[in-house]
Parts: sequence; structure tokens; C-alpha cells
Amino acid sequence: MEIKGRGAQLNPHNKYKAQVLVADPDGQDEALGTPGATQFFEVKAKTMINAVASPDIPIAWSVNPYQGCEHGCVYCYARNTHEYWGFSAGLDFETKIQVKTNAALLLEHELCKPNWAGEPISISGNTDCYQPAERTYRLTRAMLQVCLRMGQPVGIISKNTAMLQDIDILQELAAEGLVHVYFSISTLQEDLRRLMEPRTATAVSKLRAIERLTAAGIPCGVMQGPIIPGLTDHEILPIVEAAAKAGALSVGYNFVRLNGAVGPLFTNWIQQALPDRAPKVLRQIALSHNGTLSDSTFGRRMRGQGPFADAIALLHKQALQTYLDNVVMPPLNRSVFRRGAQLSLF
Repeated sequence: MEIKGRGAQLNPHNKYKAQVLVADPDGQDEALGTPGATQFFEVKAKTMINAVASPDIPIAWSVNPYQGCEHGCVYCYARNTHEYWGFSAGLDFETKIQVKTNAALLLEHELCKPNWAGEPISISGNTDCYQPAERTYRLTRAMLQVCLRMGQPVGIISKNTAMLQDIDILQELAAEGLVHVYFSISTLQEDLRRLMEPRTATAVSKLRAIERLTAAGIPCGVMQGPIIPGLTDHEILPIVEAAAKAGALSVGYNFVRLNGAVGPLFTNWIQQALPDRAPKVLRQIALSHNGTLSDSTFGRRMRGQGPFADAIALLHKQALQTYLDNVVMPPLNRSVFRRGAQLSLF
């Protein structure tokens, strides 16, 4: 039975757990809850600012107010992190959301430490900070208020137009050169989006949000991805063109990699949702990752290798030259950081 509004349709085994919990095949097991229903777990985080050690990700620090993501993108690399908390990378990742209720207070505490120098921080380094839970908890807004008060530069990436509810704070941050906003757009095909990332905003609404944010003086960019051969690789030029017309100042991309539990999840999804295209898509992904669905080698994992990956890189470069030539994202301003929100006396 298809679980409507979810990307994953199953819970693969958590590799860190010795036992497996399965539903009663004769009917719904009350202990497992209603399939597809979202649960929120309010937790107190011990740390907030995380160092990003990956050399092929252009950020050094990230904060994540939520663990797990209701957007349900079936290809999401972050699914594997849910296993650390005793959950599955599958349906659990979309339905069991940890909410770090002390996110803003902890962020402020860590920004006040003597060794913090106001380096740029990415909000949503792992899961989306504007996922549906933000409507209730407003943790991202509270963190942005801390950053504004302390002159802390931030970057935000989201698949949700809910960030428009914070356009007032984003505009104040932009006035000091303290914010970059990115939207992740994987496809312009609405029928595919509904299947592949069911609770994200439509591409059209994201492009309209870029227009509105740009008009407010907020620098915007687009992350195109993941680019999936056989599914979305033909959209490289159209997405870059649409982003440029909306006012985006940059467009990056990443090639799909189905690491860990994401491999079988994506395979199960595409065999159910698009069975006629599944063999071709999976074969082309494997050909671009040295015969597997994921290559963890730094420098290759985000771009792939081989003819399909090379063609995508060339096409993306051509798209940037055509639609965003000589357009650049302004640098984030690190000169106004105010530790403890107090201006320097000297």
C-alpha cells in the first residue's frame, strides 16, 4: 500500500541495532503507530555549531535546529544520520522529527565564546531549517534574530518558501551583508517533484520567492540537485535560465549519490514510482560512481565521474556562461561580528 505524501515507503534496518521491529502482516500494529503520521520529539541539544570536515562542501560550520526532515526527499544524503538516534533512514526520517528547542539559546551561548571569530555559518547543513515544523516552533527565526543582534554572517538553503515569513529579519541581515539565501531546485517537472520530494515547495513557488527576496535586497542563489541522469539531467539549462530570470546570483549543482541506506531506499522508490525508467537510471548512476550507487571519495562524490558526469559538468558550465556570465554573489561580511551583542569600545 502506497503511503501518500511520503518519499520513502519503508523502513530499512538500522545498522546500529541488533533487533528489527516489524509490523503485524495481518493488520496494523498499534505499537508502530499510524503509517505516515508525523511525530515530534522535543530535545535539548548539547552543542549547536558543528564543524564541517568535508573538503568538497564549501562551508566550515553548520547548525541544524531539526533532526530528520518531513520534506521526504527520497534521495537525501542526511537520511543516514537518523540511524545514530535509533531510528531508520527510511520512513522514520520523514515522520520522527527531533526538535532542538534550545537551539537559539545554545547558538547564542556558543557565539559568545572567546574563540569564536564570526566565521560564516550555514543554517541547514544537514536537514531543512524551514521544514513544516518551523511553522510551529520558529527555531530558525529565533536563530536569525541572534545572528542579527550579534552581526553573525549566515547562509541558508531550503526547499521551502516558508523563509518568506522571515523576510523582515533577512532584509535587516542583508543590509549588513550578513546573509546568503539559497533554494534547492532539483526539477521543474511537477509530477516528478510530487513523487520524489513530496512535501517540498514547487519549483514555481521557489522561483517566485527568489524574485520577492531579490526585490527586498536579499542575495539569492540556487543549488541545482541532485542532478539524476535519466531523470533530471535534461533540465540543467532550463533551471539555470529560470533561476537567472528570477534574480539568482549563482547556481551550483551536485550529482546524485545514494550513500548508505539511501541506495536501497531510492531503488525501492524508483522501481515502484517509475518502473519503466528504473533500470536505465540506476545503471547510469552506477556508471558514474565506479560501478556502485555511491562513491565516498572526496572530490568525486559530489560530481561523479565518467561520460555522464562529465557531460553534466560541461553542460552546467555552459549554462552559467550563457545565463549568469559576470554575475557574482557578494561576499558575506565578517567585519561586524559583535560578541555578546556588545559593540567594541575600541
